[in-house]
This record gives sequence, C-alpha cells and structure tokens, in this order.
Amino acid sequence: MSKMWFILTLVTILCPIAITELAEQLDCPEDCDCHYFRINWVTDCSESNLTNIPLEGLDNNVYILNMNGNHLREIGPFPEDIKVRTLQLADNMLSHIKNDTFNNLQYLVDIDLSGNNITSINSVAFANNPGLITVELQQNPLEYVEGPLLISKSVLYLYLSDCNLSKLSSLFFANTTALNTLDLSGNPLRIVEAGIFDPLISLETLKLNRCNLTHIAGIAFNSLVHLKVLELSGNNLKHQVDWALVLGNLARLELLDLRRSGISNLPENTFIKNPWLRTLILAENELAGLDVATTLGHNLIHLDTLDISYCHLTEPLSETPFLNATKLRTLILSGNHLSSAVLSEALAPLTRLQTLSLRDCGLTRLPANTFHRFSSLQKLDISYNPLNNAFTGLLSPLESLEHLDMGYSNLKTISEDTFVKMCSLKTLILSGNKLHALESGLFQNLTHLETLELNHCGLSRLNEAVFYENYTYPDLEELRLAGNPLKVDINEPLIPKQLSRLKTLDLRNCNLSFLPSVAFNSSRNITKLLLGDNKLSNTDPFSLQFLELLQHLVYLDLSNNNFSSVTSNMFRKNPDISALKLVGNPWKCDCNIVDMWQWASSERGDIGVLVGSTTAAADSISGSKKKKALLCYLDTKTTPIKEGKLRRPGRELLNNVNRTWARYVREADCVWNQTQKPARILNRRIRAAVYSSLPSNSLVSDASISSLRLASTNESKSIGLSLLLFSVGLIMLVISIFSLVSYKRSIVTAARIRTCNV
Repeated sequence: MSKMWFILTLVTILCPIAITELAEQLDCPEDCDCHYFRINWVTDCSESNLTNIPLEGLDNNVYILNMNGNHLREIGPFPEDIKVRTLQLADNMLSHIKNDTFNNLQYLVDIDLSGNNITSINSVAFANNPGLITVELQQNPLEYVEGPLLISKSVLYLYLSDCNLSKLSSLFFANTTALNTLDLSGNPLRIVEAGIFDPLISLETLKLNRCNLTHIAGIAFNSLVHLKVLELSGNNLKHQVDWALVLGNLARLELLDLRRSGISNLPENTFIKNPWLRTLILAENELAGLDVATTLGHNLIHLDTLDISYCHLTEPLSETPFLNATKLRTLILSGNHLSSAVLSEALAPLTRLQTLSLRDCGLTRLPANTFHRFSSLQKLDISYNPLNNAFTGLLSPLESLEHLDMGYSNLKTISEDTFVKMCSLKTLILSGNKLHALESGLFQNLTHLETLELNHCGLSRLNEAVFYENYTYPDLEELRLAGNPLKVDINEPLIPKQLSRLKTLDLRNCNLSFLPSVAFNSSRNITKLLLGDNKLSNTDPFSLQFLELLQHLVYLDLSNNNFSSVTSNMFRKNPDISALKLVGNPWKCDCNIVDMWQWASSERGDIGVLVGSTTAAADSISGSKKKKALLCYLDTKTTPIKEGKLRRPGRELLNNVNRTWARYVREADCVWNQTQKPARILNRRIRAAVYSSLPSNSLVSDASISSLRLASTNESKSIGLSLLLFSVGLIMLVISIFSLVSYKRSIVTAARIRTCNV
C-alpha cells in the first residue's frame, strides 16, 4: 500500500510538469492571459478594450472564458466544438440576447451577463443549454416582460438584482420551476402581488432586499412551502403588512432578514407559525416599543441568533424578555443605549449565551455581577463604548472567553488583572485605544492567544515586558500593529523574542522608511508579512535584506510604497513565496520586470505569484469583475522595446505611459538566461518528492533518480516527445522499485528456507 501511495505521489508531482508543457501548445488569443486552474484551461481577456470575442485564437478546450470589462456590443454564435463551462461577459455593452447566441455551448454551466445594457432576452436563449445552472443578469435595465423571462428546466440559481424591474407578470417564472435561489434585490417593485412566485415550488432562498417595498400581499408566499431563507432588508414596510399572514405558510423558515425595513411595529403573533426560525435579523428598525418578551421570547423557543441592534430599544428589556428563549446563543444588541441595570437584568436568563455584542451601547459601567453567569460565553464585543479604565476589571470572571473586542473604547490603561483568568482567550482586539504603553506583564497569562490586534494605539514599540518572560507563546501566530508610529532600532529586532512562532505580521501604514537586516531576527517563522502603505524604497541596495531571515515567507505585501525597481535576486532566500503584492509602486519598465515575470512563471511555476499580473483563478471562478493591475512606467526613449512594436497600425507612439507588466513582457526585447534553471528546480523537486515519500529505511538508487530526471528535464521540441520521455522515466522508476521489492522478498524467502532446514 505504501509503495502504491509513493507512486501516486510521484505522479502527482510530475503531472503538473506535463500540464505546463501542454499549456504551451494550447492557443491563447493576443491581448489575453491564459493559465491553468487545476486541470482547467482559463482564458482571461478581461479589460482589454476588445469589441469582439477573439474566436480565431481561442482554444476549443477553454473551460473558463473571462471577457469582463470590454466593449462587446453583440455576440455571434460560438463554434460548435467549443467546451466552455464558465462564460463571463460582465461589464460590457450588450443590449440584447438573441435566441441562437449560446446554442452551441452544450457544456455551459455558469454564465455572467451582469453590468451590461441588456433590455431584452429571448426567452429561449438558454433552451439548448441542458447543463446550465447559474445565470447572472444583475445590473441590467431589463424591460417589462409579459410572458416568461427564460425557458429552462435546469437553472437553479438566478440573479436579477438591480435590473430596474418595477413589475413582474404572473408568467415571469412560469418556465423556471426548478429554481432553488432567486435574487431580485434592488428592483423598484414597491408591491409584491399574489401569484408571482406560485410556480417556484422548489425555492429555498428568496432575496427581495432594497426593493422599495411598501406592501406584501398576504398570500404572496403561500406556495413557497420549502422556503428556508427570506431576505427583505432595506425596504419601507412600515404599514399595510399583515406579518402573521405573510409568514403564516412558511413553516420551514429558518432565516428571516428584515434589517432596515422601516418596521415600527411587530404584533405579538407575528412569528407564531414559524416555530423553526433560528436566525432573526431585525436590526436598524424603529422598534422602541417592541414587546420583546411577547413577540420574540415566547414564540421563538428554538431561536439561536437574534440581531436587534440599532433598534432604539428601551424599557421593554427590563421585563426579562428572554425568559423562554433559553436556547439563544448569539445576541446582538449593538447601538441600543440601555442603562446598565436594565441590560444586566435582561441578560440574566441567557446562561447558554456564546456570543454577545454590546458594541456602541454608550456603556461606561455595568453591575459588578453582570458577567458572572456567562460560563459559556466565548465571544464578547464591547467596542466603541466610552468605557472608563475601571470597567475592564468586570471582565475577569469570563474564563471561557475566546474572543474579546475592546477596540476604540476610550481606554488609556488596562489593569494587569483584566486577563489573569482568561487562559482560553484566542483573539484580543485593543485597536484604537490611545494606550501609548502597555502594563508590564499584561499578557503573561494569555498562553493560548492566537491573534493580537493593536492597530492605531499610538505605540512606538511593542515592549517584550508585557509578555511572560522566558516563555514562547506557542499559539500566537497573528500580530496586527498597523497605523502605529513605530520607531525602528537599527540594531534591535522589531518583534519581542517571546513571539518567535509568529506567522502573520501587519505593519501597514507604520511610517516605515527602512527596516534593518535584524528586524525579524526573533520572528523568523513569519509566513505572511504586510508592509503596504509605508515609505520603503530601493534607494539603498540593502533595503530588502531583512527578507533573508524570513525563509518561510509565503505572502509578502509591498504595495503602495516607493519602489521603482525589483529583481528576483531579492527573494532568493524566500523559496516558498506564493503571493507577492507589488501594486501601487512607481515601477520603471525595464528588463528587471521581465526577470521578475520569468522568475514567477518558470522558477515559481505560477505567474499568479505576482499579485495583479493576471486575474486570479479564484476570481475567475467567482466572477470577480475588477482587478488591480500591476503597472510600470514606460519611457519610450529608454525602454528595450522595438519601435515597430510601439508603432502598431492605428496606434500612436506615446511617450511616458503606463503598461501592465503582462503587456510589457510581451513587447520587451530582454534576454533572460533560463537554460539550466528550470532543470535544476525540477531535479530538486523530484529528488525531494522521492525521498520525502519513502520510509527512512528505503533504498532508491541514483540511477532511478537519474532516469526520472532524464525523462523529465530533457528539452523536447514537441509535446509528444516530452510525454514519451516522461512515461519512460516513470516506467523505469516503477520497475526499479519492484525489483528492489522482489530482491528483498527473495532474501526473506531464502532466510526462511534456511531456518526450516535447520
């Protein structure tokens, strides 16, 4: 079994190599970026000023085609043999969708047409796409349709938000009866009439947020017996709504969102037919007179999450409103200015509470025994309150607390006893308090702390005395110090020695202009370092020398600094970097850009390492419309670009313009010595994979490695020869392994025979 696992591991390591070589053979249109996401070919032509889909250079095996942000006005029929699954056409200039536009896309699963000027869609436009599941049409000025919008038996997810729909006919959804999720948010419907949703008998999620609703017919949702999620936030439902009738047939409703809907009154029988309601959001309504006990506490005995933040609640809370809602585990009371005595009494029955938010409640104090009963409380947010320094002493009984947010709460000092019993605390947020200095030993008992946020606290340095002396905090992996005017000692580490296990460090906007080579001498395990929005530059040749200590670095943010040039040699001691954020710097278009590009694509094996160089695979899948481009400043008088490339037909020769790195690399006449580097990297990866996959006592000859290396590194002029050599090497390795196994078995057999003879 272990041998087979080894072989599978080896194949997993080598297959991407074959895929990379195969990618070089696939077609990629000019002005597009192409790459693999897993085993799927992605063609990204977004934001390229295209007026037509480049079908001529488009590979038929494209899985994701991203045409977002271009100038497409019409789309002709696609070729019959194209296999595109995800088609992104957002933010173009399309106005109509014809009946035969997508007929040939037999494999189409998801299509995004959002952000166009589409006014009409032929109802049979997707009738010949049997596998279509998701249709995005949001942000299009659709005109009124008397009949069905679409004819499709397969579509499950339909997004029609912000489409200027003021009225829906009774036949609008007649031929999309399989819908599971429907989003109509942002349409000025004003009224939800009876019969509109009757065909949607399988619907589980309905979103009608921001629809200017003033009235909902009492039987509008009667056919939606499977509905679990109903969102009605951002409307004006102050009058003319019989909530008991509207919600009366939704027995399976689990989530109801009525946030910011102008509701001023909810009768006590509102939720009497919704016994399984678990999440109720009533935030930002005018519910000063709400009888919380009768309307919520008595009826919703299975309620798990209740958000009544910013509802101007006052005295009704004094009548133990949650006496019957004892299953409540999340309660959000933010923005309600309640007296301390009233609040303490209201919370008394909620002994199972796990999450409590008292953010922005005007609290300066609470009764001394307020938190003694919450033995299960794990998350407490008391941020943005005008607390006095003595308030922090009330928190000491919360021994089970895991997350505490006291940010922006007017604190200037914090008592050393505040965190003495919070041995389970994992996240502590003190950002926005002008602490300037921290009490000695303040964090010494927080031995399980994972995240510490001290952003904008006026700190010039994080003193190691606040931590337990001669102790390494084993779980503290994230430290946020953004916005502090840090002072850097050229001879001292920036981070206390107790935080040697730190993995994420945020130093954005800390007014840093230089970091010494010893800055991270005591925190060498950092994998994510954020240095954006500072004043770092490459005026000093040793400006990035501090990176040599961070050999485990995976993510580095150098965005929005003052760097003008960068070379791959600066990251030679950071072999694990998978994301390098360089956007927002005044980069100069020179051959160093080409060097970085080749370093990312050949040495790192993924051009996506340079954040902004291309649309990320995750963005392609999720349909992200915008991306921050990685740009450089081009001086046509000094740039290594042939004038013929600068003077293309129909284009002017422009001085001092910006180029995306991707375009500049295609145009630049730079030479990069890459003859041996990819082979060396490949040899190192193969050898590491082989030896790490075998037991410690396994024997693998150098001949086996050599044969594998020969099959994998020889430069081939065709993809067929590369794959053949790859197969031969793999077969030789398998034969070698089984020969060793057979030899071992023969020795064991001979030993057994000798034993039997004796």
